[in-house]
Amino acid sequence: MAQNNRIAAKNKKAYHDYFIEEKLEVGLVLVGTEVKSIRQGKVNLKDSYVNIKNGEAFVHNMHISPYEKGNIYNVDPLRVRKLLLNKRELRKLIGLTTLKGYSLIPLSLYFKNGLVKMELSVAKGKKNYDKRQVLAKKDAERRMQRQDY
Repeated sequence: MAQNNRIAAKNKKAYHDYFIEEKLEVGLVLVGTEVKSIRQGKVNLKDSYVNIKNGEAFVHNMHISPYEKGNIYNVDPLRVRKLLLNKRELRKLIGLTTLKGYSLIPLSLYFKNGLVKMELSVAKGKKNYDKRQVLAKKDAERRMQRQDY
């Protein structure tokens, strides 16, 4: 991501629950009031995931709060939103997700040159013992840093 990008939301839980294998930048089909809510930072990616159906990618469970001044133009906060990918990228994602255990998880939502973009990842789920190993490794690194000073 370049310097002119402003991050609107991050999915911190994704790094805890998944091994991130590959990252990809994609666009979204949004309504104007949704973009205004995202500019205000009223978006949550916590439990969101991407599903591919009929050759198109859709993001589910991404919560964008209704815009206060949007009245009749506001839409359902949890509606399914289409992702913008070219055929080559879509075929690659279909190939990767057919492998056992891989999922498509949104990592962040940001603005790039005035457009809303999503950082999408191909991820493999962590088991509980994997999470404990990662925490133990981070703890050991922190102890080493403290002893160096």
